[in-house]
Amino acid sequence: MGIQIVRFEKEKKEQWGVVSNNRISVLRDRYSSLAHFLEEGVEEARKLIDQGKGESLSLNEVTILSPVTKPARIVCQGANYSSHRAESGMEAARPPYNMFFSKADSTLCGPYTEIIRPSHVKLLDYEIELGLVIGTEISSSVEVTDENLHQYIAGLVIMDDVSARDVQLSEGQWLKGKSYRTFGPTGPFLYLLDKEEVPLIHDLELNLWVNDELRQSANTNQLLYKPAETLTELSEIMNLSKGDLVITGTTGGVALSLTPEILGQLSSHLVPYAEKVDLLVESQINNGKYLNDGDVIRCQIKSKDGKIDLGEQVNKVVSSKVAIS
Repeated sequence: MGIQIVRFEKEKKEQWGVVSNNRISVLRDRYSSLAHFLEEGVEEARKLIDQGKGESLSLNEVTILSPVTKPARIVCQGANYSSHRAESGMEAARPPYNMFFSKADSTLCGPYTEIIRPSHVKLLDYEIELGLVIGTEISSSVEVTDENLHQYIAGLVIMDDVSARDVQLSEGQWLKGKSYRTFGPTGPFLYLLDKEEVPLIHDLELNLWVNDELRQSANTNQLLYKPAETLTELSEIMNLSKGDLVITGTTGGVALSLTPEILGQLSSHLVPYAEKVDLLVESQINNGKYLNDGDVIRCQIKSKDGKIDLGEQVNKVVSSKVAIS
């Protein structure tokens, strides 16, 4: 059986612990990063479960932090669910290539941290995603299969890939539009997988609510490019290290809604920037789904039987006090 791990702060000290029945069994040793924990702390965490001894804290007594720590590569899959492709103006079918982009690790924040909306961003969007935490060094091409996937993935997390659509699409800059600080709430739990549980990666339920209205609901069996083939392809391109994060794309139900015609104009190098901004804002601003200051987002990912439970993250949107240029 896998275990839920938390990284938390109490009295200005950062620590790691194992969660059970809403309580944290605190690990005795300190780990400076997720990579450090994966290298030296997993055995201690499993022993703690078996022994049931040591300091115990309530989840309400501490501040839960992102279990993914900086520095880390954050590799993102784009448009990896048919429903999201269709609402974005793309063909719904699996495309001939796996779309990758990245997100700055300075976006990482805790599962209950406020999401700061830059003052110039009008089209703030949400994207629930399953995150794969890399569990080993990958520095050459490898063939990852469902049978050996457990050798490459240490665990799972929730990430909300918060996006400024008016930056991402009108400027054509995905990294910029998705990398403002606090645009990556992560956690609350790092779920460490047992080998026997790895097949359940293909049958996890994702749900996201905005102000208690269910906006996104899907199952990871709908992923177009699966984790094994994605890691195989990434290994042919780049190095990945223990503690890096690959997020697997979001499903339908986001605020963004484009027709193929509008997407075509936004993607064209012949359309002037100012015209793209007007086109995008006019087509989106009144659809009633973009995030406003004060909105509260909740995300959950779990298996149907509840054996794998990545917890629930809750984030409120607030405005930045200083304009970001």
